[in-house]
Amino acid sequence: MSPNLVGALLMMASMACFVVSDAVLKLTGGAVPLFQLLFLRGLISCALILVTKGRLGALHFDIARRDWVLIMIRAVTEAMIAYFFLTALFKMPLANLTAILQCVPLTVTLASAIFLREAVGWRRMVAIAVGFVGVLLIVKPGADGFNVWSLYAVIAMLGVTFRDLITRKLSPSVPSMTVTLVTALTVLIAAGLASLTEPWVAVEPATGLLIAASAVLVLGGYFFSIHVMRIGDVSFIAPFRYTGLVWALLLGFVFFGEWPGWMTLTGAGIVVGTGIFTLYRERKLAGG
Repeated sequence: MSPNLVGALLMMASMACFVVSDAVLKLTGGAVPLFQLLFLRGLISCALILVTKGRLGALHFDIARRDWVLIMIRAVTEAMIAYFFLTALFKMPLANLTAILQCVPLTVTLASAIFLREAVGWRRMVAIAVGFVGVLLIVKPGADGFNVWSLYAVIAMLGVTFRDLITRKLSPSVPSMTVTLVTALTVLIAAGLASLTEPWVAVEPATGLLIAASAVLVLGGYFFSIHVMRIGDVSFIAPFRYTGLVWALLLGFVFFGEWPGWMTLTGAGIVVGTGIFTLYRERKLAGG
């Protein structure tokens, strides 16, 4: 297989791992309080990272002070994202939540133009505006379908955007595994402290297996996403991230009996279409 084909398969595997992980957590059905759930999954994730660090990449802490500040800001942002995302996950259809997050390439492009002063032409700006119309169709502001959980999903999406901007500012020498471990530990500590405000519950074996499976799947998603960056043409591979929406539609229907209405599907199609166009324009401009 060509490097691009291998990269596309790895990207699809990465998105499958992340979305299946979300579905697995949703299957717990709120049997475990949110902060206890985050703490337990974080504990397993940190242990897995330390056990598999040699295969996933280098891990060291000899990092410049500037990068440490960025890493900590990113880690705190990730903790915030986890709270809003998982809260929304238990309260709204999986496909709707996933579709809103597909807007991240558009918001990152817009934020890069505003805050990082990166050049963004009028075509991509129009695509971003159209993409936001797609998000409005998904969240349906002012309609019966809109609720606070849709707002939580949008906040999570904005948090991911900010996290990705921070990641762009990190020095190339900073190991990805170090960033991942610090982030996982920060979420673990934050969730552990927050869990003290609510009573813990006994975890049934089936629920414990679901939490452990989610942790393993998240690590698998990260493992595949690392290798994606090392194989093939990233601009060719990036659009395959939208296969995550297909997984969300299928899993939502099979396990939760959820199927989005025509307005949500239309909005998701608009977001995906404009995102692919934005990636295409970036690839074309990069190629001269």
